[in-house]
Amino acid sequence: MIGRVIVDVPAAQTDRLFDYLIPTEWQAFAKPGVRVIVPFGPRRIQGFLIELVELSEFEKVKPIAEVLDPLPILSPELLELGEWLATSTVCYRVSAYQAMLPAALKSKVSKQLVLQVDPAMLPLPLQTLFSGRTVVAWDEAKKALKKAITVVKEPLDQEWLSISYETKEHTRVKKVKYVEIIPTNEDPVFSKRAEKQERVFTYIKGQEASVPVNSVLKQTGASRATLKSLLDKGLIQEFEKEVYRDPLQAEDIQRSEPLVLTDAQARVMEPVAKAIAEEQHQMMLLHGLTGSGKTELYLQAISAVLAKNQEAIMLVPEISLTPQMVTRFKARFGELVAIMHSGLSNGEKYDEWRKIHRKEVKVVVGARSAVFAPFTNIGIIIIDEEHETSYKQEETPRYHTRDVAQYRGERHRAPVILGSATPSIESYARAKKGVYQLLSLTERVNGRPLPDVEVVDMRQELRNGNRSMFSLALTEAIRDRLEKKQQTVLFLNRRGYSTFVMCRDCGYVASCNHCDISYTYHRKGNSLKCHYCGDEQPMPETCSECGSDHIRFFGSGTQKVEEELAKQFPEARVIRMDVDTTRKKGAHKQLLDAFGQGKADILLGTQMIAKGLDFPKITLVGVLAADSMLHIPDFRSAERTFQLLEQVAGRAGRDVLHGEVLVQSYTPEHYSIQLVKEHDYEQFVAKEMQSRKIGGYPPYYFMALLTISDTELASVMQTSQKITRFLKESLSDKAIVLGPSVSPIARIKDRYRYQCVIKYRQEPKLHETLDAIMNHYLRDATNKKLAISMDLHPYFFM
Repeated sequence: MIGRVIVDVPAAQTDRLFDYLIPTEWQAFAKPGVRVIVPFGPRRIQGFLIELVELSEFEKVKPIAEVLDPLPILSPELLELGEWLATSTVCYRVSAYQAMLPAALKSKVSKQLVLQVDPAMLPLPLQTLFSGRTVVAWDEAKKALKKAITVVKEPLDQEWLSISYETKEHTRVKKVKYVEIIPTNEDPVFSKRAEKQERVFTYIKGQEASVPVNSVLKQTGASRATLKSLLDKGLIQEFEKEVYRDPLQAEDIQRSEPLVLTDAQARVMEPVAKAIAEEQHQMMLLHGLTGSGKTELYLQAISAVLAKNQEAIMLVPEISLTPQMVTRFKARFGELVAIMHSGLSNGEKYDEWRKIHRKEVKVVVGARSAVFAPFTNIGIIIIDEEHETSYKQEETPRYHTRDVAQYRGERHRAPVILGSATPSIESYARAKKGVYQLLSLTERVNGRPLPDVEVVDMRQELRNGNRSMFSLALTEAIRDRLEKKQQTVLFLNRRGYSTFVMCRDCGYVASCNHCDISYTYHRKGNSLKCHYCGDEQPMPETCSECGSDHIRFFGSGTQKVEEELAKQFPEARVIRMDVDTTRKKGAHKQLLDAFGQGKADILLGTQMIAKGLDFPKITLVGVLAADSMLHIPDFRSAERTFQLLEQVAGRAGRDVLHGEVLVQSYTPEHYSIQLVKEHDYEQFVAKEMQSRKIGGYPPYYFMALLTISDTELASVMQTSQKITRFLKESLSDKAIVLGPSVSPIARIKDRYRYQCVIKYRQEPKLHETLDAIMNHYLRDATNKKLAISMDLHPYFFM
């Protein structure tokens, strides 16, 4: 039996299958989708077993050293998905498989066999192995049983034994100590001095099953010593039981019942229910205003899928994975929900992944990577806020979640719903052409009006002598809300205390020595930080160019706004939410809960407050720097500005009280800002499509971005010219090849960067050409410092 393995070395030379002999003792476990340890040159490395064959074309084949997983961690579907991902994003296969695994499984793992039944049921060699204990390390079992290790297979299949993974990086299976009575024919008699022991014994006996030690001590007020006396007398026994960590910190979540759908919601639900019932794969774009009840539709669609005993994947952008969102799903589906996002500890992520892998849950709610959840019978995939850029992975493999969802939807014959109040231009264009089915919700639930939006021209404020970061209109509106005891949300589109540090005498801007980017000033520690390579410097007292002491920070971050608020509205209670205040685990939830309970009047924050907030008392939303995104060199900057402003505006007036939105801008005449006033998405799309057509951008063209970097400037320039020439020669004459040009950030971490862009409508030879470039420069490379990254649907051009 030969196993074909992809080894865990992401390099062009190793991006193929290697043949290994499967020794007899591992044959029971060697299934496609398990991780293995194989000899590779002088060392032993990890790999993925991809397929089994009878014969190898090579005469001498080394044996696999070890199978790491007694059960496959990648299903046949995920193995195929990995192949597709590697091809469609031009990356190495091992990188694609690694992207599907939870962080805990990528670290060093030791395994244990855990006894689940009476040891007498096991085969004799295992009875000897387990004598007097319930847990045996896998390594120890292999050593003791040697070639007879296959005796473990049957008990594992029968679930008499289970496998628990212990990872070296603190991601352990969480265990809790339990106690139970040792059954005897008569109850023990306790002396008068052993009152506490009797109380504890009676309490444990009165429980239906074994009880955690902590709750015994808590309920009876006894000490650990009392418990020890009962253990020593042989009246009770203590053992460890595996439990899952609870990412929601054991809250009491009230079960929620489905709501009656409005006529508009029911109309939208019809085609969705039909696709679920008939198991048809269809891409559907749900264009629904903020507050139009999209979440209830998602919940009811998932209920329909669960009724058929199928599984559902619900994707939400990382930013709006607010505890509010997660709680709504837990309230409806209870224990059937697993949660996956970056806020969880490694251990929690690992537990949630195992719940899915063990088929203990039917719904996963998570950010981008949850699209790889190891489900085997998917009935629906939903991507909420589908326009969000966080659905695009910026490291290898550079996939877009939407494409992976479409691939899996096709495989499982399941509908994929893309939902948004402001869909991406590409998705909307596809829906208009009939490639996606368009479903529209054009009014808010209960007919609530959208908030009034007013755009304030900050240039005029300056002319009138107002140098504050708040316009007069916004100052008055905040004061009015404070008097009425209503709540305000202030949104600032950047983090940190201020943007950059500049000398007022000579114009010098403090920049990172390793990257061509200016430092950001951070008040905490009075330091300058580079957000690209992490370099940190103390705030200079004098200019390093001209020696002047007129060196100041410019721009305004959330910390600075918070100080300004304290000056102007000393009575206001402010909660600040940005990257710095939500670092601690659970901080996000605590801050939002405090705001929801009315413990603050103003919520000030960056992007993370633009989404998913639903508080009835918010009647004012102020946007402080509406145009900070408009001036980024990116063809999507107008689209992102419009989407963000619409999202933020959607936070106001979601209940009985009417909402008002004030947008402060230095370019108020720009259509992306003007059209937010009317909440006119259609008109925005028409304008944007016009400028995209003239510029030759998506959705009229597809794009690909190649970034070439090296520590030597001459080498980068030379290589990027060669690559551009090769592209122009190899692709059809309809493809447009732009460049090579210097990347907008010309140097990061001491590496010089050049880029070239390909625009195309249909290019059958594209993948073949890109593969040829990868192979030539990375497989047969003489220059080991050269790096080339390829992005087939770029979202960021920096």
